[in-house]
Amino acid sequence: MRVTFDPLTEASARQLIQMGLTEDLQEKGDLSSQALISSAQSATVNITARASGVISGTRLIQIVFELLRTPVHVQIERPDGDPVESGSVVATVSGPLNALLTGERTVLNLLCHLSGIASVTAAFVARVHGTRAVILDTRKTLPGYRLLHKYAVRCGGGTNHRMGLYDVILIKDNHLAAHRGRSVAMAVSEVRAFLRTRGLNLPVEIEVDTLNQFRESLAEHPEIVLLDNMTPPTLAEAVRIRNELAPRTRLEASGGITLENVRDVAETGVERISVGELTHSAPALDLGFDFPD
Repeated sequence: MRVTFDPLTEASARQLIQMGLTEDLQEKGDLSSQALISSAQSATVNITARASGVISGTRLIQIVFELLRTPVHVQIERPDGDPVESGSVVATVSGPLNALLTGERTVLNLLCHLSGIASVTAAFVARVHGTRAVILDTRKTLPGYRLLHKYAVRCGGGTNHRMGLYDVILIKDNHLAAHRGRSVAMAVSEVRAFLRTRGLNLPVEIEVDTLNQFRESLAEHPEIVLLDNMTPPTLAEAVRIRNELAPRTRLEASGGITLENVRDVAETGVERISVGELTHSAPALDLGFDFPD
């Protein structure tokens, strides 16, 4: 799988990497390497997988050393989206040894983190293979990391939900709770009127947590209904109701989705499954900076 690292994502990455390098170096630099490593020494290191998973973030290796203003050659052996096994060489990096050691932690922090997200995403995608469901991410991302996290999800075969509050209308439970007495159907109608006044053509999604709310929402034919924290039998009933009343509305399951139950959820017939775990709880993929034997 090949995933595009677009200019906006690269710009975001450069800001984060510069912050990371500043945290490490401040005004004094890498004192350990200054004390122990001659500026004339050069070396080649392998970035090696120490566990199986899916790679994401290899473009960041080059950016780290560019921002360190060091002439380093990076050879990518396993591009983003590739599965790897323990022992796989992901990339080789050649250049001044002191620079390689200075950039090591920043490279690994980002590469391990993003590859962890890609790996967890790939596991969810594999579980729903053969169903109609796609795996979606959420906005549960660290500030500043949104574009990189969502890039990593794509590397794992997942699909990005909305990027922010600006590109999709999602009427959440708290929108309804903040205006007691407003029905779900009324909320969809008001949002559609708002979009018309702004000249915007955006899909409308609404979150419901009961089948009564769900039936009511279908009267306004929203593009998507998010079915929050519903059991597989309830989701299957929602699919049946949707097929009868509003067959063009897509259904998204969310809340309490795990690797253990995601297949059951997918087999109910929903088209979309959103999983916060992809970005807020993915463990890092173990990668190392290793000198070749």
